[in-house]
Amino acid sequence: MPIKILGKKTSWSGRFLRAIQIDIENSMGVKFTWEAFERQNCNGIIAVVPITTDGCAIVVKQFRPPVGKYVVEFPAGLNDQDESLVEVAHRELLEETGCTAGRLIHIATGPLSSGASTEVLTVYAALDVAVSTGQSLDPHEEIEIIKLPIEDFYEHLYALQNEDTYIDLKLYGLFELAKRQFRYTGGIKKESP
Repeated sequence: MPIKILGKKTSWSGRFLRAIQIDIENSMGVKFTWEAFERQNCNGIIAVVPITTDGCAIVVKQFRPPVGKYVVEFPAGLNDQDESLVEVAHRELLEETGCTAGRLIHIATGPLSSGASTEVLTVYAALDVAVSTGQSLDPHEEIEIIKLPIEDFYEHLYALQNEDTYIDLKLYGLFELAKRQFRYTGGIKKESP
């Protein structure tokens, strides 16, 4: 007997999030309730791993209130304007970094915190990234742009961590997935075979 979702109800609803209770019956017939949260007015979440034409990865640093610290992460955002996820990736890259991507390649889709959230992240590697304009941030956003050389990327990344700053754990795996899409020779990007 497979696990069944029997129902779902909202416990509370805020401006951007809602807490939900999911009633479940497991394969042994045991019924229980699981608590989770989900985004409101959001049709997907994206992250972008930008690689510049001069062989650097772009990361951003911003204060994240839920953890009370700065977090170094890749540019990311919500599909809250009924766009395609590719359009959201282009928009968020431009808004957060002022850069554009010549091409985006889908590299992964999966849950962010499957025990607590319904969020599913779609990730793109951005190729041929170049500065286009300045940042176009929302009024509440303060985002620092950081370029890290692909060569010795982790050494440069680790140097950013301190008691006030976390490194987003997703960053490590997403960087490795993006690296599989291309190889670097003398700082010149070429797509993998």
